Formats: sequence, structure tokens, C-alpha cells
Amino acid sequence: MMVQDIHTATWLSTVPQHWKTLRIKNLFAEIDERSETGEEELLSVSHYTGVTKKRDSLENEDDFISNAKTLVGYKKVAENDLVSNIMLAWNGSLGISKYDGITSPAYCVYRIKGDNNPHYYGYLFSTAIMKAEFRKKSFGIIDSRLRLYSDKFFSIPVAVPPKDEQDQIVNYIKAKSKKIKHFIQKKQAFIELLKEQRQAIISRAVTKGINPDVTLKDSSIEWLGKIPEHWELRKLRYCGQCQNGLNKGGEFFGKGFPFFGYGDIYNNEILPEIPSGLVESTEEDQANCSVEKGDVFFTRTSEIVDEIAIASTCHKTIPYATFSGFLIRFRPTANLLYEGYSTYYFRNELLREYFVKEMNIITRASMSQDLLKNLPIVLPPIEEQVMIYNYIKTETAKIDQAIAKAEKEIELIKEYREAMIAEAVLGKLDVKVHTKKVLENG
Repeated sequence: MMVQDIHTATWLSTVPQHWKTLRIKNLFAEIDERSETGEEELLSVSHYTGVTKKRDSLENEDDFISNAKTLVGYKKVAENDLVSNIMLAWNGSLGISKYDGITSPAYCVYRIKGDNNPHYYGYLFSTAIMKAEFRKKSFGIIDSRLRLYSDKFFSIPVAVPPKDEQDQIVNYIKAKSKKIKHFIQKKQAFIELLKEQRQAIISRAVTKGINPDVTLKDSSIEWLGKIPEHWELRKLRYCGQCQNGLNKGGEFFGKGFPFFGYGDIYNNEILPEIPSGLVESTEEDQANCSVEKGDVFFTRTSEIVDEIAIASTCHKTIPYATFSGFLIRFRPTANLLYEGYSTYYFRNELLREYFVKEMNIITRASMSQDLLKNLPIVLPPIEEQVMIYNYIKTETAKIDQAIAKAEKEIELIKEYREAMIAEAVLGKLDVKVHTKKVLENG
């Protein structure tokens, strides 16, 4: 395939010789039409999902929109318009809308000019090479304050294939993406089945033990059911002490001593030895909010109830460390709970029924110490707790390996999709031939 050097676009080395080079201002026009009623479909944009209906979004980088008293004056968006979050465009928060609707006045809305396919540019703008160009053209001191204004966005040169090739590229990417999406969905469903299998092993072991012949007794707790006759049942308040975490202003963070945040707990069954944060904590802070072997940390507040009371257990004391005020630390009485057993018991999905039923929700879900202290705990003898931990660890090892392998395959196919899109929109593939092969292979 013949190629030509593009001297006006340093980010792009070569493209097919017959492609043109134009600045974005020649391809898109900025649109600033405002809603008079605020009743149109509210849209948001994310670098994960592109342009989506706000009510369907699972993750929104612009939560302030939903809190507005009125949507009158919001910018109108038509199907096939390009919507850009100027504060996060450098990170890929822009995309072509599949819907008519409205979006934040802080966003920019652009409409394609002439005989061009907007979806080609939607794919082009999602590539790493274009995001790097957006970053170079953005203004600001730090990432969270970088802004890509329209004049700078319009100044960026891009390669422009003939319209029929734009259409072929879009069709090729859509066909390949459909197959990739199907692959990912199958892998995700497989992962969910493995997680259910893993959770069933854990739930049975921490509530029934590992001896199939043990005599059971009624716990009088519906979600817990019967438990081994020789096990003790207590409320958490009689098993140790609870402590809320550290609250400090933003200026104290980013330097100092180890600090465990919400994500460290939410994302890990076992507390990591190296936390994600640092804080300028005092000796008094470190004494009150210490992190010691056997401690169990619970997420205390969130937007949704399903993210409350997610637990992570500390297996090794972390000197000088403290933890966030969004967390509650439970420190068991000495020799009452083995940290391995705690890891699986407090992360057990069966406990969700207790917390969901009892949770107080106002504008955010929030768990009080009193609610946590009323949590029932089943207590096998300490030596049996160790046996249960070792049993679960052995029985779930292969499942964990299978989950990790499937998750890695998903990451690899996503990386492949990104590379495929980049090659297609930069003219490195004969998409007409490749599209035919994709369609012939189903």
C-alpha cells in the first residue's frame, strides 16, 4: 500500500498516499443549542463507555449533573454528534452519541461537516496516539485540571480517508468488535460461574465446617441456618472493639506515613502490605488508628448499599499505618479469631443479607458502628478455624487460577481491540479484504 509522509501532523508518521490531511476544524463544527425544557434524555460521557444515557451509566465522571435543580439550558445533542468532556478529553472522555439528548453545559458538542462518517473519527479519537495529542493541546497544571478547549481541539491535524474507505473502516471495526464483545461476554459469564462456585465453598465451610458428619443446631438466624453444635454464636460487639478511621483535610495527604483508603479494603480480601496512600499522621493518630495483624476493616459509606461492609483482613501488622474515616476497624479479642478464618467469614456473601436488610439509606448508604456490632459471628474453636482456612485455600486455588486466566484473556482481547482499531483508522489494514473474512467466519 502506497504511503505518504504527513508533515503537518507530527503524531502521525505515515498513511495511505491518497488520504488527505485536514485540521479538525475542517471536519467538525461546534454546536451550542440549549434545551428550553430540560426534559430531553440526559447523556454523560466516559472514557470507559463513551456517550451513554445518564440513567444507564454505572460509572459517571460527572455526578454533579444529576444533582442540578433544572436541566434547562443544557446543551442539545443529536445522534452522531461528538460529545467531549473538556476536562477529561485527554484521557479519552469523548465519543459519538448514539442518542438524541442533552448534556452538561461544561461539555463541548461537535457536528460532522460534509461527506464524512462521524464514527470513523469516533474510533480515531479513541486511539492512544490521538489521546496523546489531546493531552499536548490541553491546558492546566495537573491532570485533574487539564482542559481541551475547542480552538486547540480544532487545530489538531488528522488524516482523512475517502468517504467509502471511512465507511469500510467503520464496518470492519464494528464487525470485529461484535465478535470481541461476544468473546468477552462469554468469559465474564464463565468468571461469574467460577465466583459462585468459589463463594459456595466458602459459605459452607465458614457456616457448617468441613466435617460432613458433624451434628448441627439451629442458629435462629434465617440467613445463617444451622451451624455445628459445638460452635459458639455471638454478636460482633462481644468479640472485640470497633474504631472509625482518620479524618483530615486534603492538605495532609500525599506524603508522610502509610495510609489505607477505601479502595485498599474494597479491592482486597487480605489487606495489602503496602497501602495506596500516604498521610501526615501524628503519633496519636497512629495509636488510635493503627493497623495490626488480625484487624478486620469494613467499608462504611458509599453511594450504594452493595458497597457497604465489604471487609478486608490484616495478616501482618503495618508499622505507623492509619486508615480512612470511610472505614471501620474491628479488632478481635486476643485468640478469638484466626485472621485466615476472618478473611473468609467477613467477606462471605451470606453477610450481605444482614447488611442490606438493616442498612440506613438517606442520600448515601452508611453503616454505623452499632449496626456492625450487631452482626452475628459463628465461632469455631481456634484450631478448627485454622483448618477451615487451609481447606478453603486449597479448594479455591484452582478456581482462583481459572478466574485469573480468564481475566487476563479479557485484558488481552481488549488490548488487541485497541491495536486493531489503531491499525484500521491509520490505514495499516486492507479493511475491505479483512471485513470479508470476518463476515465469512461469522
